[in-house]
Amino acid sequence: MADPLLKNIPFEKVLELTSLVSYQEGQIVSRTLAQNKAVSVTLFAFDAGEEISTHASHGDAMVSVLDGTAQVTIGGNVHTVRAGQSIVMPAGVPHSVEAPEKFKMMLVVVFPAS
Repeated sequence: MADPLLKNIPFEKVLELTSLVSYQEGQIVSRTLAQNKAVSVTLFAFDAGEEISTHASHGDAMVSVLDGTAQVTIGGNVHTVRAGQSIVMPAGVPHSVEAPEKFKMMLVVVFPAS
């Protein structure tokens, strides 16, 4: 069998993604599931009040909130994203992610072909 493309996740098992990352007081916890030149998939658990400050990515990024509520700012526009909802942050546009309350998300970033 070739090296798996996904990591840190069991294969052939029904999973509840929210159980794969745990909240920790005063921290942002992450678990990388895939990372290569084409795509990055990471689970995050944010404690209330934590944030990833404004930055830009060279890939399109999609945040899918799995638990709680996130505040996502894209190009100066603030969006409230709740569990079960997703939002796309376009490549090259400054964005940030804040936790008004505890929340968990899956971040998928798709990078341009080199």
